[in-house]
Amino acid sequence: MCLGVPGKVVEIQENPLGMTMGKVDFSGIVKEVCLAYTPDVQVGDYVVVHVGFAISKIDEEEAHQVFEYLKEMEELAELDIDQPE
Repeated sequence: MCLGVPGKVVEIQENPLGMTMGKVDFSGIVKEVCLAYTPDVQVGDYVVVHVGFAISKIDEEEAHQVFEYLKEMEELAELDIDQPE
């Protein structure tokens, strides 16, 4: 199953190629994410992330609700996989 997981944007930066990237906090697990598809996102906003790309912005309440559903369904194991530096 393909999932979009909600997270909070905690940092935004441009990579050397000019692509907007950021760090997104998924309830304590922080991953680097491409923010190119969500150009209006700011630090503190919540986004839905699918395969390393933020695909939409959502409000905080909806993000928490979706994250809890995913926890209940035990669909968050992939967040624990280490990322290369």
